[in-house]
Amino acid sequence: MTKDIRLTLKIWRQEDSHAKGRLETYSADSISTDMSFLEMLDMVNEELTLAGKEPIAFDHDCREGICGQCGCVINGRPHGPEKATTLCQLHMRHFSDGDTLFIEPFRARAFKVIKDLAVDRSPFDKIIQAGGYISANIGGVPDANTILIPQEVAEKAMDAAACIGCGACVAACPNASAMLFVGAKVSHLSLLPQGRPEAAQRVQAMLKAMDRLCFGNCSNERECEAECPKEISIVNIARLNREFIKAGLFSSGG
Repeated sequence: MTKDIRLTLKIWRQEDSHAKGRLETYSADSISTDMSFLEMLDMVNEELTLAGKEPIAFDHDCREGICGQCGCVINGRPHGPEKATTLCQLHMRHFSDGDTLFIEPFRARAFKVIKDLAVDRSPFDKIIQAGGYISANIGGVPDANTILIPQEVAEKAMDAAACIGCGACVAACPNASAMLFVGAKVSHLSLLPQGRPEAAQRVQAMLKAMDRLCFGNCSNERECEAECPKEISIVNIARLNREFIKAGLFSSGG
C-alpha cells in the first residue's frame, strides 16, 4: 500500500575532485513509497532549486537498470540495500519513515569526483579501448547459426555480457579493484569463437590498462560479487586469471 514517509538525508557535496567535500543534511518530506530513489532525489532538487540553492549533482540516464550510468553509495552499500538492483530501480518502499540515509559517491582513486555524487567513470572506457572488442572484416552480416556454439558456452558468455559497467564492484572492493568488470568483459569475448584469436593480446592489454589507471588488485574479498546489480560471478575473475596465465605462457614461447 502506498504511503508517504519522511527521511533525513546526509548527502556528500563536493565542487570537484580538488575541492574538500562535506556531508550536508536535508529533509525529504512526503516521499511516496512508490517513488524510485532517483525520483526522490529529483524532488529534493526541485525544492532546492525553488529555494535558490544549488541542486545535488548525480548521474542518471535510462532509469531502467540497463545503462550503468547511475550509482552512489547508500549507507555504505553501492546501489543501496537491495540485492541485484540498480540505484534507479531501487524504490522508497524499502526504507522506513524516519530513516537517516548517508548518500555518497563511489569511492575509488580511479573514479574522480566530478561534482557531488557524480564521478568520472571514463577509466572503464579506457580499459575497453585497450582490448574489449574483436576485429572483424566488414561486409555482409553472416547468419546467426554460421558458427555453432554449445548452449552452455553461450549462456556463460551471456551471463558475463550482462555487466553494465556501473562501477559498483570497484566501489564495494576494499582495494578498489576492477577485476570483476575486466573479468566479465574478457570472459564474454574469450568464451566465444569470434573472440579467441585475440584472447591473449586482449587480456594482457586490458589488465595493463587497469593497472595504469590506478585500480587495485583482487584479494578475494567477494564484495564485488555481493554488490553487483547484475550478479556477475567471481568465476569470471578466475577465468580472467587463467587467460592471463595462458597468454604469458604463449608469449614466452612456453
